[in-house]
Amino acid sequence: MAFNTIRLKNYLNIFEEYEAESTIIPGELIELHTTGNVQVHSTEAGSAERMFAIEDELQGKGIDDAYADGDRVQCWFPQAGDQVYAILEDGNSVAIGDFLESNGAGELQLHVNDPGSDGATEYAHCIVAVALEAVDLSGSSGDESSGWGFDSSIAVLGFNRRIKVRVV
Repeated sequence: MAFNTIRLKNYLNIFEEYEAESTIIPGELIELHTTGNVQVHSTEAGSAERMFAIEDELQGKGIDDAYADGDRVQCWFPQAGDQVYAILEDGNSVAIGDFLESNGAGELQLHVNDPGSDGATEYAHCIVAVALEAVDLSGSSGDESSGWGFDSSIAVLGFNRRIKVRVV
């Protein structure tokens, strides 16, 4: 089921506005840059603040309208239990209940448990969300038309890579 908003469930309304360091798509996991601007989260499987770009509804824009470098980005800080219409990385196949982490490019990817040398599970703060729906993009390499394309300020998604997730 497709939605026309990034915020599917929002209990606390924690929002801020920052300038974009580069192009950002609503639904991408973002982070604060050393300049004080925001950019897509840049560390694969790294610790991540739960901060997502949302559509610029104040300007009449939707979830496919990209923010350009220098635009003011509407940033949402969802809390545990909030639901986000995020973007899944090409090539991933997730089931309901799978944990998701950053792919280092603003999208989410399947979290693969990597036990430490002592056999204990080490999660740190890399898990961002849990999948609320099954999405299979395993047949996609990311090299075909499934990625984002840009037509002016509109981001065009080759096929639906959005996924409904619950923030943990």
